[in-house]
Amino acid sequence: MSDHRPHHDIHRTIDAVWRMESARVIAGLVRMVRDVGLAEELAQDALVAALEKWPESGVPDNPAAWLTTTARNRAIDRLRHLKLRDQKHVEIAYELEQWQAEVDQHNGELLDDPVGDDLLRLMFISCHPVLPPESRVALTLRLLGGLETGEIARAFLAAEATVAQRIVRAKRTLAEANVPFEIPRREELPERLSAVLGVIYLVFNEGYAASSGDHWIRPGLCEEALRLGRVLAGLMPDESEVLGLVALMEIQASRLHARIGADGEPVLLLDQDRSRWDRLLVGRGLAALERAQRLGGALGPYALQAAIAACHARAVTAADTDWVRIVALYDALAQLSPSPVVELNRAVAVSMAFGPEAALGRVDALRDEPKLASYHLLPSVRGDLLFRLGRLGEARGEFERAAAMTGNTRERDLLLARAAECQP
Repeated sequence: MSDHRPHHDIHRTIDAVWRMESARVIAGLVRMVRDVGLAEELAQDALVAALEKWPESGVPDNPAAWLTTTARNRAIDRLRHLKLRDQKHVEIAYELEQWQAEVDQHNGELLDDPVGDDLLRLMFISCHPVLPPESRVALTLRLLGGLETGEIARAFLAAEATVAQRIVRAKRTLAEANVPFEIPRREELPERLSAVLGVIYLVFNEGYAASSGDHWIRPGLCEEALRLGRVLAGLMPDESEVLGLVALMEIQASRLHARIGADGEPVLLLDQDRSRWDRLLVGRGLAALERAQRLGGALGPYALQAAIAACHARAVTAADTDWVRIVALYDALAQLSPSPVVELNRAVAVSMAFGPEAALGRVDALRDEPKLASYHLLPSVRGDLLFRLGRLGEARGEFERAAAMTGNTRERDLLLARAAECQP
């Protein structure tokens, strides 16, 4: 039956279906054809077919099944046209034909489709250690986020050609390395899961505090990372660190609307109107943190960071913040995952709990740390401590140094405004 809605409405529906279902379709195809690039190409072919047919036939009751079946039929045709040149193609074509025969016997319904397992495998493939970090991010957003190459490029302020090249190279690298489409073995899981979580949190952080450009936050990236985190938590409900990351992102995302003012200017944590925090997201985050802790994840790095975020979320006003507990949590985090950035954040907490003088020595000890040589938050934090100590000339120099180091124009304006406050 023809769908009588305007074609542009149908196309919007198809776009929404693609956003929601493309990862599932591609994941199922990768399991069958064992090639990420080919799977994405077949899925795109199915999308084109939907654009051609659904305006006339209507959107099917199970769009994902329609797209998967269409893509797998294309795969069978593709392999037949290759004349089954080698044994691998023979095996794959046989499996696809057997699957299609079973579907046909059951009136087109998908049988025993391990969607969860397939999505989980696709996550581990997209974040495989054989790929450089920037390629993991691009491929994850492409395959699991359903984002177009141009959207990814705009999100990270990169050239579209550069992002496209990264994605192509990533697919080629996975194929050449013959990466198996499987969940890592138990002994490999911690390292591989850490890579997956790291990619998701990297995407979230770029949305939460944009490293460059004219916008302080990019909510779309936060939403995409949070969606991926929730999917992962649904697929791995007993992994405490997955829940810890979701808890951390839920709580931090709750502040997004309060992080910018009426003109898009940054609003720092202690100055935010907490009535604008999203209490639903706070509640979800606290619930995820509680589940992580019940699973024994209280000492995981993401769960610890979520516990720090929870201290802020539970404080009705900035003055109510339990900074002593936050310092203790940072102490635990520094032992578990030592890094200069953790030490800098711990120094900030110390300054709030025990005064700026107690923290300045800690910050000064980080000034020769190579990993922080171009990190603008180091002079920014030091400037704030000096300002609070009344050493205004030194504070101004630090704020100006930080402003010169950041790539974000909104943050630069904020730091220069702080520098102007240091005038005698």
